[in-house]
Amino acid sequence: MTPTFECPTCGKHRPVPLRVPGSRLRTALRERMQQDHPDWDGQVTCHPDVQHYRTLLLEEALEEQRGTVSALDAVVLERMTQSETLSKNLEAIPPTRGERVADRVATFGGSWTFLGTFGAILVVWMVTNALLAARAFDPYPFILLNLVLSCLAAIQAPVIMMSQNRQADKDRERAEHDYQVNLKAELEVQLLHEKLDHLLFTEWHKLLEIQAIQTEMLEELAGQADKKAR
Repeated sequence: MTPTFECPTCGKHRPVPLRVPGSRLRTALRERMQQDHPDWDGQVTCHPDVQHYRTLLLEEALEEQRGTVSALDAVVLERMTQSETLSKNLEAIPPTRGERVADRVATFGGSWTFLGTFGAILVVWMVTNALLAARAFDPYPFILLNLVLSCLAAIQAPVIMMSQNRQADKDRERAEHDYQVNLKAELEVQLLHEKLDHLLFTEWHKLLEIQAIQTEMLEELAGQADKKAR
């Protein structure tokens, strides 16, 4: 059975590997935790609580910079608290049958193939009816042709608009996704810099203490050597 301990900040029993010494926390984070837990001695806490308060600090920093936290920012902060990734394949969701038809119509309708084919049909239609003269099924001024063109435009335009709206939705979703990923990366880098600064500051103090101890030992050795020399 995995040994546990009672976290003094959240009051929950956590596995010992999730135990975090308070000396590893940077000053701002430790002070923020002591605001909510005045009786906390700052000696030990748990990793989930540290993640929670890191997210709170980031949220407060965003509110200070922007005045408010948007829904997208809230999603990013929640994913950071849960240590989840934001990257996803936006093309993984298959389109519906209607969306596929709309995309194909829009692709074909906006191509030179469509222009060339449709132009050839118009020329053949008009030349054929002009040559047939009295026997023409659509004599000049080609009223039936105008009706066909009007019906084609009335059907084609909404289909193309459906495809364009779908592409606009995909572009908006892609932009929101990129924003979330970039924001999470920026916040993670900021946290990483703060951790490194805190680590360097802590290690610098330890090195100074070690240097002071070594200096004392050297002075003692030098004093002992002087006594032996006398």
